Amino acid sequence: FANAYVNDVFTIPANLAGETLPTVKIRVTGHGPMVRHRASPSAHLASKDQPLVHRVLNLPPTAARRASSSTIPPVCKKTSSYHSKCENPFAMFTEPKIQTKRRVAIIGGGLVGALAALYFARRDWNVDLFELRKDPRIQGNRAGLSQKSINLALSTRGLSALANTGLNLDEMVLNFVIPMKGRMIHLDKGELRSQSYGIFGEALLELLLNTTRKFTNVNIFFQYQMKTCNFDSGLLEFVNKAEGTTIQHTADLIIGADGAYSSVRSQLMRVINMDYNQEYITHAYRELTIPPIIDDKGDPKFAMDPNHLHIWPRHTFMMIALPNLNKSFTCTLFMPKETFDAIKTERELLNFFEVYFPDSIPLIGEQRLKEYFRNPIGSLISIKCKPYHYRNRALIIGDAAHCMVPFYGQGMNCGFQDIELLDSIFERFNITAFHNDNYDDKLELALEEYTKLRHEDAVAICDLAMYNYIEMRSSVVNPWYLMRRWVESWLHWLFPTLIIPLYTMVSFSTVRYSEAMKRWQWQGFLLNIIGLMSGAIIAMLLALLYI
Repeated sequence: FANAYVNDVFTIPANLAGETLPTVKIRVTGHGPMVRHRASPSAHLASKDQPLVHRVLNLPPTAARRASSSTIPPVCKKTSSYHSKCENPFAMFTEPKIQTKRRVAIIGGGLVGALAALYFARRDWNVDLFELRKDPRIQGNRAGLSQKSINLALSTRGLSALANTGLNLDEMVLNFVIPMKGRMIHLDKGELRSQSYGIFGEALLELLLNTTRKFTNVNIFFQYQMKTCNFDSGLLEFVNKAEGTTIQHTADLIIGADGAYSSVRSQLMRVINMDYNQEYITHAYRELTIPPIIDDKGDPKFAMDPNHLHIWPRHTFMMIALPNLNKSFTCTLFMPKETFDAIKTERELLNFFEVYFPDSIPLIGEQRLKEYFRNPIGSLISIKCKPYHYRNRALIIGDAAHCMVPFYGQGMNCGFQDIELLDSIFERFNITAFHNDNYDDKLELALEEYTKLRHEDAVAICDLAMYNYIEMRSSVVNPWYLMRRWVESWLHWLFPTLIIPLYTMVSFSTVRYSEAMKRWQWQGFLLNIIGLMSGAIIAMLLALLYI
């Protein structure tokens, strides 16, 4: 029973000597069956003069034991048998101390949950990952997952979290990355204008899930829906959607990585005073596809430059297009919900695109444009909450803790950085997979430190994502914005450590989001002063010319 712990002690019917023998009930870790170990009667039990505990432990009669003692000091060996020289008959129960691994249950098997599983597995925790959906690695399950999804951008923050797993994930991900070198702005009349940026393609989730196979301490359960959880006892109840059965599970730590509509967060709100704010923006989104074109050799090719994020900004709405590995583009149309509702027929849809996105029609194709009515409309929500943890028992990460609108491409990167930060805090507080002195207190302090450090940054990126939507749909065609951006780029070239564009700080560094926001605000103030001074100098020069 090397990996067991004593769970309970109870009695069984009396033995032949007329006395009751204790039975030790032992539970073996790993959700094995309950084992009952019964002390067997021996010849020593024939004498009722001997104490019961000595007979249970198969000890020789007291007199004989004392007579056999010598000057050699007694030794209590760390074995399952009692040493006859040992004066303490309970030594076998106090030595050795049995260490059991901690078990973490991660609710949500998306990108953030899968990466969290790898980080905990690397720390030698027993990991159970639960996902409501079917296994996305199975071909037949992918169609339902791709009906409503916004392509993802992988930035320096996300790459850093992948690299720190020590599993070469940052190198492996390059196999399905499409490097992006800029924004491509599609103006009303079909004109193109390039601006600097960078983006990422698909299949990262499959890579993360497959990598968990390297660890024997990771179990993944698909089509498991969490119904209830008791954080204090660590008891969770799931419904197995595939079989229609109810399953109970226990864990030492519960991690909620189950997205914007988090069940774990809902359960947390019952036991802690959580500050919570959610905001649905007036815009929604719908997806379309630009198929690949076929060249003379019959091979598929991109219909547009794949190394740019393509944007059709139209002030109150916009469309973007991101490349896929199969040479197609996923187009996402962001519009007010009432605008979506106003387009009811195929003729109205075609007229709308002829007015606002004329250059996209030959790329999408009139027939494929009809997918507009078959594809679902997705809502856009921003969520902020605090705290993220409950004692030493639970924590929420990713969209469950801070859901942002997708216009900065930082949702996944922020979630990945959550895990990297948590791992660094565990390292600092010496949180291991095994129990040690003051373990529960240290874990609670570590989770509290995580909430303290992460909340300010999460609020900052949620606000920046909302601001970037305004920039993408409107500002990118504003002459004043373009001039200001040019001045900022010029100053960055002259003073690279003094003036750093906001997007560079957010996407191409690991600077804290809150620090990036503060620095951006300071730089904006500086640029305004430079603009005013430049305007004043120009006005003075013009005045001198006319005097």
